[in-house]
Amino acid sequence: MNIFNLPALPLTEELTTVLAESRNVRIERIINTGQTTNWYDQEQCEFVVLLEGNAVIEFENNKNVTLSKGDTLLINPHERHRVSFTSSEPPCVWLCVFY
Repeated sequence: MNIFNLPALPLTEELTTVLAESRNVRIERIINTGQTTNWYDQEQCEFVVLLEGNAVIEFENNKNVTLSKGDTLLINPHERHRVSFTSSEPPCVWLCVFY
């Protein structure tokens, strides 16, 4: 698989593909073309790499983190957050590791 082989764009919904998973780790590729998310409150750590595009992750404490191609972010367990912006041109391609 090539991480940059994308489906026909734009997408109507976020597309999540599980690339690998075990009992303690899950690795996902997520593609967005302008979609945002509801609030997350996860039990795992999430290490995020934005491989393409631009995005904003909003945290419950009103902190916004702007991400550009190549940026990484570690989201701790129960750190309430949501994706409040994703670019559509270029699309956002995320690599997310949950552990």
